[in-house]
Amino acid sequence: NDVIRKLLHIQYERNDLDFSRGNFRVRGDVIEVFPAYRQEGVRIEWFGEEIESLSFFDPLTGKVTGKSNRIVIYPARHFITSPPRLKEAVENIQLELDERIKYFKDINKPLEAERIESRTKYDIEMLREMGYCNGIENYSRHLTGRAAGDAPACLLDYFPDDYVMIIDESHVTLPQVRGMYEGDRSRKQSLVDFGFRLPSALDNRPLNFTEFQRHAQRVLFVSATPADYELEKSEVRVEQIIRPTGLLDPEVEVRSTNNQIEDLTLEIKKRKEKEERVLVTTLTKKMSEDLSDYLSEAGLLVSYLHSEIETIERVEIIRDLRLGKYDCIVGVNLLREGLDIPEVSLVIILDADKEGFLRNERSLIQTIGRAARNVSGKAILYADKITPSMEAAIRETKRRREIQSKYNEEHGITPVTIKKNIGDIIERHFQNQEEERIVSEVEKDLNLTEEMSRKEIHDKIKSAMLLAAQNLEFEKAALLRDAIASLEKGEKIISLFLKQDADNKGKVVKFQKKRNKR
Repeated sequence: NDVIRKLLHIQYERNDLDFSRGNFRVRGDVIEVFPAYRQEGVRIEWFGEEIESLSFFDPLTGKVTGKSNRIVIYPARHFITSPPRLKEAVENIQLELDERIKYFKDINKPLEAERIESRTKYDIEMLREMGYCNGIENYSRHLTGRAAGDAPACLLDYFPDDYVMIIDESHVTLPQVRGMYEGDRSRKQSLVDFGFRLPSALDNRPLNFTEFQRHAQRVLFVSATPADYELEKSEVRVEQIIRPTGLLDPEVEVRSTNNQIEDLTLEIKKRKEKEERVLVTTLTKKMSEDLSDYLSEAGLLVSYLHSEIETIERVEIIRDLRLGKYDCIVGVNLLREGLDIPEVSLVIILDADKEGFLRNERSLIQTIGRAARNVSGKAILYADKITPSMEAAIRETKRRREIQSKYNEEHGITPVTIKKNIGDIIERHFQNQEEERIVSEVEKDLNLTEEMSRKEIHDKIKSAMLLAAQNLEFEKAALLRDAIASLEKGEKIISLFLKQDADNKGKVVKFQKKRNKR
């Protein structure tokens, strides 16, 4: 009927077996639709040519969760247009394709000409027959009727003329706005140059910075270290330095790089005795990893944190630092904005005198500020000389500290360390407690020793694994299976959480049941 045709037109697919988002199914006088944007399905019940009932239901159980007199179903995909506009868009795409083929042939690039012709003709056929094709967003300029170079539509277009835009951490956010356009352009230009996409694909893009500025007429920049752009654009500047907790900005001390590693190790151990935490920043990922290894061998609980660590694992590492599973985190450029860890009382900056992005005035102020959540906050900068950036950062930190100190004296405020709950977005803490219980139980039963041969260890673990599986203790069986896999790779298993490197160097490291464990 008309409803089915309209569902097909707005890119829903009929599938009576796989009821997933973007699909619908028909069962007698009932049409069930799973909107692409909802957690629940829509059930349309008919009596002849009339709708008898409209309801929402759970796609898994089929249980009705609510009824309604009116339900709006939006398209399953973003790019939906009318048949006349689609026909016009296809004609324009064909014209652009003809021009592009001629261009490649004129400059003696037959491979690129063949590539763009085959890819685009396939997309045109899909658009004509289905009204959609993979990568349809690359034809958005033709589908929306925009001219080449026109700004794309965005959410900001729907805001009222007098709205206020608040940009948090503006010194970082605004460069990212600039970078989005440039990065997108660079990637797509390569696709266009080698015949993977038509030049119109370049107009499927983020706003460039000039276009963004047109939308940002009333802006509130929020930053502890505003950049030159914000300072130039701001008609009014307001400082919010006073903290209700009375906490002062950390004391800053500059120390020589001579014996800096031994010195920072002693400082971390002092904080460990007080059950406080430490952040150390380096200039390179390699150095952060090497320093983590060194500090671990010195008896400290350490992890490194840099861009190659996945987002979820970063959250886990920071949470473990707060819980006391780590004494220290060594990082590069992630220990800056938005990282509020009240337990951290010491920030150590290595190579503070190496002028550059990671050691300019703003970066130093932001990094030093990570110790401003603790009443014992302190920052140590290791350097052989005091650079202009260091001098400016130290001066600004001292100025803010004096303002807060004066305010505390006038109002009788005693600084207090921030109290902040330790959350866990994946409730990993309780999972690990159960895992540790299983490990302890299994290790007690196995009683592995270094005197055992590889075959004895293998047979013992395998027998325990089969027994656990027979008893339906699958978590235990999985742990033992991973131990067998490590053993078969040539690693000498001493216990379920300890293994010896296959190169027989005798280095004992954590056994990784999960990929992200250290």
